[in-house]
Amino acid sequence: MKLKLLALTLTASLAGLPAFAQEPPHHDDQPKHDADKTPPVPQEKNSITHHDLTLDGRTIHYTATAGTLLIRNEQDEPYGSIFYVAYTEDGADAKNRPVTFLYNGGPGSASLWLHLGSVGPVRVITSSPDATGPAPYQVVQNQYSLLDKTDLVFIDAPLTGFSKVAGKGTDKDFRGVDQDLQAFDKFIQRYITVNQRWNSPKYLFGESYGTTRSAGLAGLLQEDGVSLNGVILLSSILNYNVMAPGFDAEYVGNLPTYAAIAWYHNKLAHKPADLKAFLNEVRTFARGEYSEALAEGDLLPAEKFDAVAAKVAEFTGLSVDYVKESKLRIAPTRFRKELLRGEGEILGRYDARFEGTDVDNAGENPGYDPSDTGISGPFIATFHDYLSRELKYDTTDAYAVHSDSNVPWDQTHRPVGGGGGRGFGGQRLPDVAVDLADAMRKNPKLKVYSANGLFDLATPFFLTEYDLSHMLVTPQLAKNVEFGYYPAGHMVYLNVDALKQLTHDLDGFYAETSK
Repeated sequence: MKLKLLALTLTASLAGLPAFAQEPPHHDDQPKHDADKTPPVPQEKNSITHHDLTLDGRTIHYTATAGTLLIRNEQDEPYGSIFYVAYTEDGADAKNRPVTFLYNGGPGSASLWLHLGSVGPVRVITSSPDATGPAPYQVVQNQYSLLDKTDLVFIDAPLTGFSKVAGKGTDKDFRGVDQDLQAFDKFIQRYITVNQRWNSPKYLFGESYGTTRSAGLAGLLQEDGVSLNGVILLSSILNYNVMAPGFDAEYVGNLPTYAAIAWYHNKLAHKPADLKAFLNEVRTFARGEYSEALAEGDLLPAEKFDAVAAKVAEFTGLSVDYVKESKLRIAPTRFRKELLRGEGEILGRYDARFEGTDVDNAGENPGYDPSDTGISGPFIATFHDYLSRELKYDTTDAYAVHSDSNVPWDQTHRPVGGGGGRGFGGQRLPDVAVDLADAMRKNPKLKVYSANGLFDLATPFFLTEYDLSHMLVTPQLAKNVEFGYYPAGHMVYLNVDALKQLTHDLDGFYAETSK
């Protein structure tokens, strides 16, 4: 989850975080694709193992398939080999058995985070919100799996995990918003064809940039005759234009998350007992008095400036002087450094429940993200062990936790249906809420579940609420969007109590939408 804000670019890792990420630095001796040689087309391969999982007193016999499928370009030539792990209940009727496609984001992140942390049949134990530390780690049967409700297919994005270029394909074929959407669209159609799942209820489950992908895919799959039953958005980023310089929407969108974090860390002068009611109060202030003050810009009267600064300080736990010095606009990195400066602690970006110590307390920004470093070791180590020991997947390839491609990410996007007049048929930065809305209009039974961590500074819940309530759909269709809020961060499942509540909520979502 190594995500640092650099203008409109974020550096991604872990949960695949929200932006057009630059992956870790490259070295001159790093292997590069030779454009003059066509790499061989690998065989589709898989490893099949059989397992049991007991949930709520019922034993589920299931098959795990770790393998690859080829995807083809418009000339019907293989251009990518996509790695996946599928968990399917033995003996289930495919016509009535849902199938869910899950992935992390980045862009440029493999999907081991969702795979071993959320709703799969096993999960890794962490010490969240404390740093977990070194091996040995423990992987256990996941009592909060969704395998009793749906088959699960975890997909590694092209150029991550064991997913790679094939045939005449190049990195450029995958390194972009629409290129990535096309690859996932082709993989999903290939999977449901090979496994005879065209008539099964179908769902998408994306985290972080994976929500960007899911919203875009909903529209693209709909155009290709794949009507979805449901889309699950975990920690969403749908409209990247909100981060454009000169606009204040991001500051407004962050304020309720700052308030939730200050509440969690007991930094409010008068901490309310009812967090939900408190956040509703902050929402009202953010969209009203605060937003109006920022809109006045340099012409904001001094007395109003002072009044708004006092209110922002009251809600965030920051000092009035600090808020004034920031001109009412608090950047997330500064907030992470400032809130617990007096205690010598910094906060996590993905999950502000995590604390860490910095080189010193005088800096403006934290030196690292403790919610990243605190959990990356157990996830990466146990996933490698699980692949070989339990799934029996044998390969000499290295597993790419993050893409190491040198090709820049193409940020442009052409929405399905031309964007309905928004973006003039093409977007310099994506707003995939347009695609999701298009899918909902054409498939009015499509339901959306938006899961949000209250302490997530990477994808603040108030911005997600704004995006999903501004899709220009009818009031009736707007009812198809449901929100859930959890006392956790970006990777909601790191808080086991939140994971328990999330799967309970999703049980109802599947029951409602898979009929």
